[in-house]
Amino acid sequence: MPTGNGSLVPEFILMGLTDQPALQLPLFFLFLVNYIVTVMGNLSLINLICLNSHLHTPMYFFLFNLSFIDLCYSFIFTPKMLMSFISESNIISFAGCMTQLFFFCFFVSSEYYVLTAMAYDRYVAICKPLLYTVTMSCGVCSLLMSGSYMMGYAGAMVHTGCMIRLIFCDSNVINHYMCDIFPLLQLSCSSTYANDLVVSIIVGTVFVVSSTIIILSYALILFNVLHMSSSKDWSKALSTCGSHIITVGLFYGFGMLTHVKPSFAGSVDQGKSFSVFYTNVVPMLNPLIYGLRNKDVKLALKKTLKRITN
Repeated sequence: MPTGNGSLVPEFILMGLTDQPALQLPLFFLFLVNYIVTVMGNLSLINLICLNSHLHTPMYFFLFNLSFIDLCYSFIFTPKMLMSFISESNIISFAGCMTQLFFFCFFVSSEYYVLTAMAYDRYVAICKPLLYTVTMSCGVCSLLMSGSYMMGYAGAMVHTGCMIRLIFCDSNVINHYMCDIFPLLQLSCSSTYANDLVVSIIVGTVFVVSSTIIILSYALILFNVLHMSSSKDWSKALSTCGSHIITVGLFYGFGMLTHVKPSFAGSVDQGKSFSVFYTNVVPMLNPLIYGLRNKDVKLALKKTLKRITN
């Protein structure tokens, strides 16, 4: 009997990352450790920023939101992923699948815009230091974050709305560990032309707009750094950008391999392998990248530990 969304499939079965029995238990413990480190790392960074007043600056406001997003979207799919390693059949309802798809699209799209805002923040800090306080005021930072979440919400609504209108009447086995766009499109009995068009437009727009702003920001930063007379000044300027450049490189690199390549090659299996780095490894590394490379975060950690021990 059809459900209210027009689909004949009331639930889906997530195949998981692999179907090899010998790998299930080792992978379960590996990704369990990954999940714990991701949650603890991002929660620790969020708490450090909240508890230490010297971190109440635009840069750390954006970093707070980045950690919040990484924390949230790891909650969305990792528990289900872990279940696929220890259960014979990892079932998710149609509504649950669409909910997972919505929040995944929402947080991933938002992260692209947050990383873009962080690049703009670094540009203003290095190229317009005297105007930094005025340009990156509380109102401007809040507006940038509100815009990031609103754009992410709009994109997620469109993706999910287009997916709900499809009819799933044959196989209900998703060749993935989560409800992602391309594996779901492969199961549709109806035309996916509109969905493919929407994916191309939204993903293309998000990637092109955000990457253009980031590249332009760093091009202007590099131009400004090359004209600095003191080697100490340009070394300090570049060190403040190092963590962000690494994060952008990882997130955009694996994002392209996950979403752009499958859309052309049709390789969901390959996209599934790349998405592990995109959805599991990058959120775990972000707190380590910003924590190990950042003197302010190290200082905040020392102060907080000293406060606890005393």
